[in-house]
Amino acid sequence: MKINNSLLNFVNGMLVTLPSSKTLTLSWNFGSMLGMVLVFQIVTGTFLAFYYTPDSLMAFSTVQYIMYEVNFGWIFRIFHFNGASLFFIFLYLHIFKGLFFMSYRLKKVWMSGLTIYLLVMMEAFMGYVLVWAQMSFWAAVVITSLLSVIPIWGPTIVTWIWSGFGVTGATLKFFFVLHFLLPWAILVIVLGHLIFLHSTGSTSSLYCHGDYDKVCFSPEYIGKDAYNIIVWLVFIVLSLVYPFNLGDAEMFIEADPMMSPVHIVPEWYFLFAYAILRAIPNKVLGVIALLMSIVTFYFFALVNNYSSCLTKLNKFLVFLFIISSVILSWLGQCMVEDPFTILSPLFSVIYFALAYLLLFIFATSKFLFK
Repeated sequence: MKINNSLLNFVNGMLVTLPSSKTLTLSWNFGSMLGMVLVFQIVTGTFLAFYYTPDSLMAFSTVQYIMYEVNFGWIFRIFHFNGASLFFIFLYLHIFKGLFFMSYRLKKVWMSGLTIYLLVMMEAFMGYVLVWAQMSFWAAVVITSLLSVIPIWGPTIVTWIWSGFGVTGATLKFFFVLHFLLPWAILVIVLGHLIFLHSTGSTSSLYCHGDYDKVCFSPEYIGKDAYNIIVWLVFIVLSLVYPFNLGDAEMFIEADPMMSPVHIVPEWYFLFAYAILRAIPNKVLGVIALLMSIVTFYFFALVNNYSSCLTKLNKFLVFLFIISSVILSWLGQCMVEDPFTILSPLFSVIYFALAYLLLFIFATSKFLFK
């Protein structure tokens, strides 16, 4: 059916008549779930912003005010706090699915997705700081000071972000404004991500994106995406029964610039990167390793290989990569003592070895079938 309205045409092409492979499994629900969670986070975050005050003397108190005095403020805060964890759960599942099915062959889709990942990590970190509790304050001190390793301009950039010579109320205002504005930029990039995906077609469980196994996206995949409702029901129940199980006890203590926590630990979704950072004693090399733990995956999009997929070997290596990432996340919350100081560098090496081995096999496998 032809539609004259250009906006309706665009929506129709994205959600109704989009040609989609018949072999898409529930693993392809991760992307739609991420879109839902992003909108959910923007809505709940906007309501929280109505009552939040980005001031170092009042920030922690306004969070308590939202929890105890604002009508239904507690539920918005709990859903927003746990919604960040839900987002990262599906983000990591989405990335691992992409590695399993070699989605990096879709270059623009892969690179825009990694950019979204980096921006979401930045967004989550700034939201974490806004609580202005002990752990979030000192996490801000540690993470922002890492920028000082940038040659020449590093200390100046850190001073600019701090708006002074330490993390203060001015820093909090800076983070609040960015935390409020960045989701809209992420939404635009997500739209670009979808346009790139729909222009090339998705990968499938057949490891192909040809035109010979296509059906319309609606109603088949609209119905399949409805399974996400089950995830939402589970999320709501767990958020209400165990609201702060994924948080840290130090997040209930107001920030004290004169006394740091005994053991600084970021949120669970940053732990693998934090373990890599701590594994290297040299600050500059640690920051480079931290960046490369994600930037490495941009290199996959620089390889042209559409002729072969060593699927069994690829799956085996991706499984090992997932296991190493989980172990690194566990090491990230361990104390800095033996044997963890030995295991962190070991599994950091394994993490990078597996990532570059995946890249090497992807780049060279096309020569096996010439």
